[in-house]
Amino acid sequence: MKLHSNILGEGKAFLILHGFLGMSDNWKTLGKKFADAGYQVHLIDQRNHGKSPHSEEFSYQLLAEDVEEYCRQKGLKDIILMGHSMGGKAAMLAAALNPGLVEKLIVVDIAPKYYEPHHQEILDGLTRLDNANISSRKEADKYLSEFVSEKGIRLFLLKNLTRESKDKLSLKLNLDALKSNIENIGEALPDGYIFTEPTLFIKGEKSNYILPEDEEEIRRHFTDAEIVDIPGAGHWVHAENPDAFYKTVMRFL
Repeated sequence: MKLHSNILGEGKAFLILHGFLGMSDNWKTLGKKFADAGYQVHLIDQRNHGKSPHSEEFSYQLLAEDVEEYCRQKGLKDIILMGHSMGGKAAMLAAALNPGLVEKLIVVDIAPKYYEPHHQEILDGLTRLDNANISSRKEADKYLSEFVSEKGIRLFLLKNLTRESKDKLSLKLNLDALKSNIENIGEALPDGYIFTEPTLFIKGEKSNYILPEDEEEIRRHFTDAEIVDIPGAGHWVHAENPDAFYKTVMRFL
């Protein structure tokens, strides 16, 4: 699968994987900063997201294989790989499956453990949105507000809108595939998958995605792991405290 990406800057390859229902554009501002710091930043749309191809199949095995294939297509080696949430799970598996490919790994607010599915209300809202004849973002926000009360999350989700015609907005996401494979999103990193290169886990201070009791499992899979809290941030760490996030990543690199 040929993934869509936006490539910024020159230098060592630094690949960034967005979270569930996100896209590469979510990382544009930080991506420019990392590019200015001397990296070649690859902001990637994962399958069924953004401008990347759609597929009925969707699993972490496939997302990890997509990363490997992307690097082969671009001739990339010794990469820095960073992923947020779902992208973090994909990055973990890609690193464990291809240890010679990944020099340093950064995982943002997700642990290698299993998570119960918890996106149903958002998916219901997006389904209703997709089935309606929406012509403006204001109208789309009104539809979505019945399912998602937080304005910031709605703005994040509404980035998926694209203009299909003068009078109709539609979603870039392959919503059907994501809904039918929703059980896969919470999957744990399988036992025995180990990555020994330097790894940074970044967690939001206000987030409950990485708990103190998860640290043992993190270190079992990632033998050279460091875990850092970002103050004042929840699950969308990079958006909620971008300055502290950037400094933390740069110090690790």
